[in-house]
Amino acid sequence: MNTIEDIIKRGRSEFDDREPSDGHFERFSFRLATRLHAVKAKRSIVPYLLKAAVVTLLVTLSSLWTFDHFVRPNLKTKMTLSEVSPEYREVERYYVTQVNLMENEFTSLEISTPEQKEALMKEMASMDSVYVELQKELRANPSDQRIIDAMITHYQTKIEVMSYILSQLKEIKAETVNPVSHEKVIY
Repeated sequence: MNTIEDIIKRGRSEFDDREPSDGHFERFSFRLATRLHAVKAKRSIVPYLLKAAVVTLLVTLSSLWTFDHFVRPNLKTKMTLSEVSPEYREVERYYVTQVNLMENEFTSLEISTPEQKEALMKEMASMDSVYVELQKELRANPSDQRIIDAMITHYQTKIEVMSYILSQLKEIKAETVNPVSHEKVIY
């Protein structure tokens, strides 16, 4: 870079007395104007690109909504007993009602420790996960009577387990409310 500056400084006298050729300023102005026009043309495409992006976004969102509401329900992986037949719908309704009643009793009872409540919730979640697996198997084999029987047995077992836990909790609560005196009675 220093060599360029040195050349310009040494040859300055040669450049100072010369003028650009005729029409130089007009050509320079014309080139400047065409470049400015090209820059403006590039900027004017931005609104069109924004409009295209908005349209693309709207089409994508509407497609996702359509898929979620119309296509996905047909891709369910689980199947309930009520989807097998009207008789099984009644059976399932009965068991679901019984389970809901017992779950309401659980919430009405005050479980003394958070550990007990957490253990109870883990047990219920474990039972529910088994049932979800049965629902998936039923979707794959809707006419398999063994799966249907397993689902009904699952409901029965869940109700038995919940009844046992409820009775134990009620006993514990009754003992804490009315402790039995263990004093010896002398006659």
